Order: sequence, then C-alpha cells, then structure tokens
Amino acid sequence: MKKIVFAICALALFACEEKNEVKPFTAVTVKDVYTKNVSVRAIEVLDGSIGFAGSNGVFGSINLKTDEVLTNVQKYDTILPEFRAVGTTGTDFFMLSVTNPALLYKTGENGKMELVYTEKGDGVFYDAINFWNTKEGIAVGDSVDGCLSVIVTRDGGTTWNKITCNNLPEGIAGEGAFAASNTNIKIVGDKTWVATTKGRIFYSADKGVTWDVYSVPMTGLGETHGIFSIDFYNENLGFAIGGDFTKPKQNIKNKAITTDGGKNWTLVADGKEPDYKSCVQFVPGRKGNELVAVGFTGVAYSKNKGQTWKELSSEGFYTIRFVNDSVAYAAGKDRISKLIFK
Repeated sequence: MKKIVFAICALALFACEEKNEVKPFTAVTVKDVYTKNVSVRAIEVLDGSIGFAGSNGVFGSINLKTDEVLTNVQKYDTILPEFRAVGTTGTDFFMLSVTNPALLYKTGENGKMELVYTEKGDGVFYDAINFWNTKEGIAVGDSVDGCLSVIVTRDGGTTWNKITCNNLPEGIAGEGAFAASNTNIKIVGDKTWVATTKGRIFYSADKGVTWDVYSVPMTGLGETHGIFSIDFYNENLGFAIGGDFTKPKQNIKNKAITTDGGKNWTLVADGKEPDYKSCVQFVPGRKGNELVAVGFTGVAYSKNKGQTWKELSSEGFYTIRFVNDSVAYAAGKDRISKLIFK
C-alpha cells in the first residue's frame, strides 16, 4: 500500500513539473502605447510604471496597469535637449542629454525636474546612466582629454563628480560608447561593466573606484562597428551585441558571451542571424538561457545563450526592458510599445 501511495505522489509531482515547464518563445505580440514624433532610446522600469525620455526634450511615464501615458517637455534656455539615458534610484528619476552641453536632471519638487549636473566643452557627449543603490550612481560619455568621461554620485544624485583620467584606464583615440539604448553600463551588486566603441569592457568591482580593462573580439570592421549593448544575468554570465548601424545586414563579429565576469569573451553565432542590434536583455527568470535583442532591424530571440536565434518580429526598436518573464516595453522611432512574448 505504501508503494502505491508513493507512486501516486510521484506521478502527481511529475505532472506538476510538466505543467509548470517553461517553454521557449515562439511569437511576440506588439501593441503601441505611445506614438508621437519623438525618438526614444531610454526607458526604465520604475515602481508601477515605465519612465522614459527622448528627443525634443520630451519625457514621461507609462502606467503598467493601464498603459496611460503622461508626458512633459524639459527646456534648457532655448534648447530642447535630446535625452538618450535615464535611470532611477528607486525614489528619484534621472535623465541625461547626449551632447554639448550635457544636462543631467533628477526628480525635483512639485513634479518638476531639477538640473543637477552640466558639462560644456568640445567632445562632450554622454551615453548611459545607471545606479548601484539609492545613493550611488554612474554615467558614462565619450572620451575627453584622453580618457572616457565618467561621472559619479555618492549622495543620491544631488551632486556629481567627474573621475580624472589619472584614475581611469588609458583611453584610445575616439573611444566612447554608442548612445543607442542606454545599455552600455551594467551593474550587478557593486560590480560594474562599461562597453566602449573600441571593443573594450571597463570593469570595476568597487563601484567605480578602481578599474580594469578587458577586450571583446567585436572590432576591426570600421568606426561604426562594435559593442552597442551589454547585459549580465549575474556576476559571471554576460552578453554583448552590436554590429554596424550603417551596414545593418552585417552579422560578423556582432555577438559575444562571457562566463567569467567579462574577463574573456567568445563570439557566438558569428556570421549568422541576428544582424545589427542596439539592445540585448536576458529574459528574467529563465536561468540565463534566454535572450531578446532589438534594433531597427527587428526583434530576435535566443533560447540557448545566444548560440542560435530566431526572428520573432520585423518591428523596429532601439531599446527594450522586461517587466516580468513574458512582458516587456520597447521604444524606438516615434513609438513605445508593449511586447507580449508567447
């Protein structure tokens, strides 16, 4: 009798495991929630909403329950800034413009944005922003005076200080980051990875105090070819993607994986789909096996750590963020959309 009971329990457990089995994506449904004459390359998951900022000074939020959109316009004198980077401490929202003058805003009083950092000068061009915690954050821009531009806050974003070249790895002429999707910086705990246009990864284990440099074999095919986006599932497993936006059908040296925290990278699916992509994200809750990449060339999906890919949609986007294991929001030229993966 005990054996029969045990067998029944085992069968029931097996049935539950079968029922809860996670299946790979085979399709995606795209629903536009915001369509305006605004180029959006920066979105971030906030508490109950998606925050975004784009061209023409436009910024706003999308309610995750209702998809209601609220927008505003940020001016600086007569300038309508182009924002390509946004971030959050969990309590405050930040948005950073790309070019001279660089303008960094944070949530202020009465719903208005407060200017907390300005940088002017030749070559000023900021690309991405991210935060370690509620007090400490980092933003990265193109090289000025011989090294990558890196600014850091330690007081919740009220003040920002630029790291001197003496405290950064030696730069390469023309080195910067592609301001394509606000995914040049990835943070896991205190660890930070920054991807540059020269196929290098700047790595800091101590929240930007000290830095090492690692190489990714995604270079040698022109000035506009390189790493456009990185993501890490944990402190060891990471993925880099890119290509050449001027040659979007090229798929050589545009995808690489690391399993040792960025020290060593290996090309994957080299010479195979997908082609140029500006943003890659691990699918949450899928054990680091599944990835989604987007670009103006479409939406691609991998179920095996980037070894093979399938195009799920030809809809074009610049950037994407998941809110759970099957729903994401993606932004691009004149649109932000809700993507439901099936």
